[in-house]
Amino acid sequence: MKAQRLIVLVTVLLVGAIAAPTGAQVRLLALVTGGTAGVYFPLGGAMAEIWNARVTGVRVAAQSSGASVANIQALARGDAHLALVQNDVAYYAHNGREIFAEPGSNAPKPIAGLRGIAMLYPETIQIVTLRGRRVATVDDLRGKRVVVGAAGSGTEANARQILQVHDIYYREMRVDFLGFGAGIDQLRDGNVDAVFITAGVPTAAVTDIASSRDAMIVPVSNEALEALRARWPFYTRQIIAANTYRGQPAPVATVAVMAMLAARADLPDELVYNLTKALWENLDRMKAAHARGGDLSLTGALAGMPLPVHAGAERYYRERGVSGR
Repeated sequence: MKAQRLIVLVTVLLVGAIAAPTGAQVRLLALVTGGTAGVYFPLGGAMAEIWNARVTGVRVAAQSSGASVANIQALARGDAHLALVQNDVAYYAHNGREIFAEPGSNAPKPIAGLRGIAMLYPETIQIVTLRGRRVATVDDLRGKRVVVGAAGSGTEANARQILQVHDIYYREMRVDFLGFGAGIDQLRDGNVDAVFITAGVPTAAVTDIASSRDAMIVPVSNEALEALRARWPFYTRQIIAANTYRGQPAPVATVAVMAMLAARADLPDELVYNLTKALWENLDRMKAAHARGGDLSLTGALAGMPLPVHAGAERYYRERGVSGR
């Protein structure tokens, strides 16, 4: 997070704290989310609303950000207290792999001090193209111009891994490293052939292009899923239901990772307990914020958790009989 943006965020928080009518000390928390075209942003805003209304003594500000990788880095630097991230990116960070490995040597370089609070919903990998671009399968991407996500992002890692199990490498393509909002704009303008997007479905950017162009989602085969899971166990099968987007009359089989809520380990246990409790006891607000909010389930709150669970969240789950790690 850029220093200027952080100053703005902290200023907003401080103004809110000064305005608190009780005079009690208010703890200021920054929650980093994602781009405004994705799902993290509205869901993060809903979380902040819930916590500000239901948890005494805190004021949370949800901040747009560069999503998973940037959010992990913000937690590590202390620029943020809470973050929405992909579980695969959290796995890389905790184990010091992929984008978090030592540059040059590729030696593991784990990021300490990360904790999990909750698993949230599937983040679907959507390979978006336009009919007429002659991209019906992943194999058809060889030789094409493709947006694979911002450099070093979780989406870019997903794109690279999916391409690798199809024996396709960046040197065989014309690759653009852009966020999916900019990527969709490039697809709409005819400058690229396909865009990788990792986000909850429906994704606003995909809905937008499907409303004005003959868009389609490229499927990912069972064989590709098996090859992915053999190397990266966090991938799951995901079906995009028919008519999720305009011009999509049939279901599309693809793969997904999971969105999760992470935190710094040094947040007080009692505070995280109260945040966790308020989140799970106000799911109607999450569902109202975005369709993916309806996917949140307490029974699955720990399923596939790649980080140690924060002690405050763990206490809440123990009280509710939730397990799953």
